[in-house]
Amino acid sequence: MQQKKPRRTAERILEVTLDLFNRFGEPNVSTTLISAELNISPGNLYYHYPAKDELINSLFDRYERALDELLAAADNVKNVEDAWLFFHMLFELIWQYRFLYRDLNDLLSKNRRLETHFQFLLKNKARAVQSVLDGLCRHKSVCIDPPEAETVATAMVVVLTYWLSYEYVRDPRKALEPESASAALARGAHHVLSLLVPYLEAGEKAHLLGLVAGYRKA
Repeated sequence: MQQKKPRRTAERILEVTLDLFNRFGEPNVSTTLISAELNISPGNLYYHYPAKDELINSLFDRYERALDELLAAADNVKNVEDAWLFFHMLFELIWQYRFLYRDLNDLLSKNRRLETHFQFLLKNKARAVQSVLDGLCRHKSVCIDPPEAETVATAMVVVLTYWLSYEYVRDPRKALEPESASAALARGAHHVLSLLVPYLEAGEKAHLLGLVAGYRKA
């Protein structure tokens, strides 16, 4: 039987590690557990990833690349429906790598590279959210003064960053389970956009409330 290429093995290790981190939390997953789940020897795992931090960094790199690509779509947001889709997609991506947010403070305290990169990531999120607000203003969907827009954008980034932590504290046993994903993502998108409600044009406000009601009914 032909052996799998090393690159494929490395990718499979990352896929399984991501699943374990998401299910149990990064601090609760050892390299021994990862190798057992993969049914490979610890030596084979260490050949590809000599330390647990390398697994974390590789997964973060994947997340960062996907996030950068998604944030570029902020320039295309023109109305509430565009914004709803944009933030929902952001939450979907965060959900895929939810271990980063579930264990964020612990990860940053232990991993200097992650600490540095996450600061850049926050800045990129802030720029993208500001771009969303700029687009909504240009298309008359919201009316907000620049100083207020900066404050609101920061609040939106805070909700984006800590929403899953809030969900976890609210219901530790179920919040981060796959069956909870749809409701958690919809709530997150709703609460991010709710920060814009005081500034929304009347028709756009009604449309946002309709979108929220539709997701709640579903």
